[in-house]
Amino acid sequence: MTGTTDDSGGDGGGEVLQNGPHRRVVRIGDTVRRPAAPWTPTVHALLAHLAAAGFPYAPRPLGFDERGREVLTHIEGEAGPAGWARIVDDAGLAAFARLLRDYHEAVADFTPPPGAVWSAGPRPFEPGAGDIVCHGDFGPWNVVWREGRPVGLIDWDHARPAPARHDVAYALEYAAPFRDDAEAVRWLAHPGPPDRPRRIAHFCAAYGLPSADGMVDAVARAQRETTEVVRRLAAAGHEPQATWAAEGHLRELDDRVAWTLAHRHLFRPRTTGDRE
Repeated sequence: MTGTTDDSGGDGGGEVLQNGPHRRVVRIGDTVRRPAAPWTPTVHALLAHLAAAGFPYAPRPLGFDERGREVLTHIEGEAGPAGWARIVDDAGLAAFARLLRDYHEAVADFTPPPGAVWSAGPRPFEPGAGDIVCHGDFGPWNVVWREGRPVGLIDWDHARPAPARHDVAYALEYAAPFRDDAEAVRWLAHPGPPDRPRRIAHFCAAYGLPSADGMVDAVARAQRETTEVVRRLAAAGHEPQATWAAEGHLRELDDRVAWTLAHRHLFRPRTTGDRE
C-alpha cells in the first residue's frame, strides 16, 4: 500500500495510508497504526486465529501502541481504488473469489472469545446453523495485490458472525457489478458493459459453489443489511458512518437496493432467442 509522508511530526515521519477526518492510518516501519474501536480486541482474536491457522493474507495483530492505536503488520502491495481494475478480467475475478474461499476455510473452526464485540452490533454465533465469522467488507478495495495476484486482505473492522453466503453476496455486489453500465465503465474500470450473469457464475465456480442460483436475492439482502449496519453505527455516533448519514449516503444505499430489484433482467443468462 502506498501513501504520503507525514510531515506533521506526530507519527515520527510515518507514511500516511489514510487521512480521513475521523480515521488516520499510518505506516511506521513494517507496522500499520489504526485507531482502535470497541470491537478491536475481538478482531485481534480473529487475526491471531488466522495466523495460527497459516492463513497468509491477513495482517498479524501486534497489540496497541502508546497512543492506544492498534498495531498490525504491514502488507506490501497495491490496495484501495486500484483494486477495482484487478477484478475485471477472468483471472483476477477468480483469484478474488478463491481468496474469499481460502479465508472461509481458515476461519471455519474459529470460535469468538467470550464477550465478543462486533461493529454490526450484538450477533449470535450459531455454527450449527452455518455461521462463521465473515470478513464483512470483502470488496476489491480491501484486497492487497502484488504482481497481479492477491497477497493480502485488510480492514477487518466489520467482521461478524453470519453465514458464509453473506460474504459471497457482498463481494458479488461489486464483482458483478450491481451497478449500471455507465458506472461500471467510468468508475469500475470495465472496458464495456459487463456480462453480469457470466461474471457471477465465474465467481461462484471459482469460490466452489455448485451454482449461482439465488444470488440476486442474496445480494439484495446483503445490501439491506449493510444499510442497517451503517444506520446503526451512525446513530451511535461512530465515524465515518455518522458523516455518511449526514451527507445523505443512507439514501444512496437504499437506492442501490432499489436498483438491484428493478434490474433483475441484467442478471439473467441470455438465451439464443434474446435480442441484443
